[in-house]
This record gives sequence, structure tokens and C-alpha cells, in this order.
Amino acid sequence: MSSTFTQPLSSLCPTESAPVAAENDPAKRDYLEGREQFKKGEYAMAAMAFHNALKGFEEQGDEAGVANAADRFGDVCLERQDYAAALAHYSRAYAICEKEEDSFSILALNKKMAAAHGKLGEFDQALEYAFDMVEHYQLTKDPKGMVETMTVIAELYQEKGDKLKAAETYRTIAAIHRNFKHQRMAEEFAARADELERA
Repeated sequence: MSSTFTQPLSSLCPTESAPVAAENDPAKRDYLEGREQFKKGEYAMAAMAFHNALKGFEEQGDEAGVANAADRFGDVCLERQDYAAALAHYSRAYAICEKEEDSFSILALNKKMAAAHGKLGEFDQALEYAFDMVEHYQLTKDPKGMVETMTVIAELYQEKGDKLKAAETYRTIAAIHRNFKHQRMAEEFAARADELERA
């Protein structure tokens, strides 16, 4: 039997509990402050806020909070070109996301970790993360993500000095574009491969 009570549309709105929860939770307040400071480019202030948020979430035993704060703290370190510290924070967030089987957060962290390893000249480690991303895009059937990541892989091979593998990767990208009838893009990536093979 169905109820004749109909909830009025005006009652369907965001609750006020989320802002109140942040006001009452110093860790969440610090986290939000860190995000604001990061947006402004105030990286020292953002680092302090994320550090405090991280400590607060640790004390609460809030693993999701720890993962989010560690991720954002890593972003601050990446902006400040402290790549080793960025990797330490990203690794901490990665471990939590892996335990929770959160593949999309892992994908985002793979991108950041590949970038940090690349900046440190650790191309083999950067490539490992990039190949994990390719695998994710294959499983989710995302050709755009695949092409973007393979472009990064080709650039990493170039930085590593492996022109043949970079050219091979560009040819694979060209083939993907050709399969989707993107003739101009296919020609562009094939030309990049040709140029590397001639060099």
C-alpha cells in the first residue's frame, strides 16, 4: 500500500549539517583552509593547514581524511618543487586508496606520482605509474585518457633518451587516432614518430 504523503519540493535542499560539521571539527576546518590557501597560491600557509589537518585526522582515526589531506599536502609539495616530499604524501594517500579499492583516486594519484618521479629524473618509476594508468584506461574503455597518458609516456621515453620507444609510442597513438577516424591527429603523431626516427 502506498502512502498518500508527498514530500514538498521545497524540503529538498542541502542540509546545513555539512558546514556545521566543518565548523565543529578542527581537522576539517584546517583542511578547508588549506584548500583556500592553495587556490590563492599561498603554499606555505596551505602546507601548514594541511599538516594540521593531517594530524587532526590521524588523531580521529579518519582514514579518508588522512588520504585527502596527504594528497593535498602532496600537491603543495609538488608546487613548491619538493618532489620527494610530494611522493611521500602521495604514497600515504595511495596506500589508503588501495586498501579501499578506490581505483579512480588511485588513477589521480598515479598521474601525480608519475609527474613527481619524472621531475626527479626517475623515468622508470614514472613509466610504471603511467603504464598503470594505461591499464586503467583500457579497462574503462577510455581512448582519450589512453592517448593522453601514452603522450606522457612518449615524452618520458624522450627525456630518458630512448627515442625508438618514444617513436613506437607515437605510432601507437597515431593508430588509435586512425581507428577513430581522426586523420589529422593520426598524421601529426606519425610525423612525430618519423622525426624521432630520423634524429
